[in-house]
Amino acid sequence: MSGVLAGMRVVEGSAFVACPSGGMTLAQHGADVIRFDAIGGGIDYHRWPLTPDGQSLYWQGLNKGKRSIQVDLRSPEGRELIIALATAPGPDAGIFTTNFPAVGWLSYDSLRQHRDDLIMVAITGNHDGSTAVDYTVNCAVGYPSLTGTDGTINHVLPAWDIICGQTAAVGVLAAERQRSRTGEGSLVNLALSDVALAAVSMLGHVAEAQLLGTQRPRIGNDIYGAFGRDFELADGERIQIVAVSARQWQGIVAACGIGDEVTALEAETGLDFTRVDGDRYLALDRLNPLVAQWCAKHSLAEASAALDAEGVCWGRYQSMLELVANDPRCSTENPLFADVEHPETGQYLTPGPPLRFSDEHQADPGPAPRLGQHTDEVLADVLGLSAAEIASLHDRQVVA
Repeated sequence: MSGVLAGMRVVEGSAFVACPSGGMTLAQHGADVIRFDAIGGGIDYHRWPLTPDGQSLYWQGLNKGKRSIQVDLRSPEGRELIIALATAPGPDAGIFTTNFPAVGWLSYDSLRQHRDDLIMVAITGNHDGSTAVDYTVNCAVGYPSLTGTDGTINHVLPAWDIICGQTAAVGVLAAERQRSRTGEGSLVNLALSDVALAAVSMLGHVAEAQLLGTQRPRIGNDIYGAFGRDFELADGERIQIVAVSARQWQGIVAACGIGDEVTALEAETGLDFTRVDGDRYLALDRLNPLVAQWCAKHSLAEASAALDAEGVCWGRYQSMLELVANDPRCSTENPLFADVEHPETGQYLTPGPPLRFSDEHQADPGPAPRLGQHTDEVLADVLGLSAAEIASLHDRQVVA
């Protein structure tokens, strides 16, 4: 693939979301990312959602633009092939990312014996190497007890996995920059739970708990510390309206025609809804009904015209089916997407990288490979094996 990372080669041993998503980010910017799996696929190869014939759209979504090889990882000869790939010579090679246990033959110390300046990004669950996944991390950082109005509410987005994958990609680039400047390799350790803990600390939750002995309350769909929530329209449609700036708030007031009521409420309470975000939050029980009453009298078409005319920040609630069918942002009208033919599932909308470099051609985002599609190609062009040597590996079921 072309892109700003063209020439870089990354070998990836991965499963599930964090590590594969980081590798895909690098691949879509031009890096040659070679994913290796056990023969027949790893533990994520058949993860839902599946097509009627059992192809994993999940696996395809996380491996676009990569090359795929199948190797018998239990055999000494198969392991030697992976070691040779991960530690292959060249200034753009010798980069390995994994969320497999980095022990034994896959440990940094073991691999480094074959290439002293190896870069390795190793993802673990917790910083001590113990197991954790997005679901067990999220329940520990407190967000399910802050979400909704009661009970335990998990979210369906694997947020920490996604952020961890992007952090891993940054780790590769930072380590590669260090190596290009100093000639030194790196072992970069990245724990999924550390990603989550850093994020909740960044947003002030840890300091609030430690210094103030408090945590934010459950507030349903309201936005903490500002104005914003969902409102139902006259035709049953539901929209989100948000004001996190003075201009956005003024737009809501103008569009909904509630200026007199808002002015009277400010006089009554001594709050300043225009200049102080938190004051809007303190008066939600009085402000929400004003906006709700306006919404209840207008259809989606009417509300859309009025809100857009005043530059209000708002969005319509829609299902994923509606997103794909109706939203131009999720179509080829958006340069992010292209219609890509995937070898095993056919053509569908496929995103490239969200980052857009001014001098980078918006290339085809690349299909997901078939499992093992590039085995022979990689063995030949990276390791320099002959056709006879590759055929022998197939005959002995070391590769597939």
